[in-house]
Amino acid sequence: VQLVESGGGLVQPGGSLRLSCVASGSIFSINVMRWYRQAPGKQREFIARIDSAGSTNYADSVKGRFTISRDNAKNTLYLQMNSLKPEDTAVYYCNGGPFLVASSSDYWGQGTQVTVSS
Repeated sequence: VQLVESGGGLVQPGGSLRLSCVASGSIFSINVMRWYRQAPGKQREFIARIDSAGSTNYADSVKGRFTISRDNAKNTLYLQMNSLKPEDTAVYYCNGGPFLVASSSDYWGQGTQVTVSS
């Protein structure tokens, strides 16, 4: 399985970005997809999750501002990010796996940089 993110960039505070993650390969093993982020000097942080039924879950830090979605026909995961703040600056990673909780069976993308700055 390969996961490839895109859509990162530089945006001003209050702005919006939409990240995409295209999955390829043996994707039948992926039931749950997630977004994580890692800011400089900090641990990787869970952002959002969506399962095969479309149920979603968000970290408190992004709830109400970010929306996770998936297009199964396109094998693509999205993260719509609105009302961005400087503290949202990080490398954003796509993750996919068979279980509701993260495990060693998960796959990871290479990451895409999001910078929120004026």
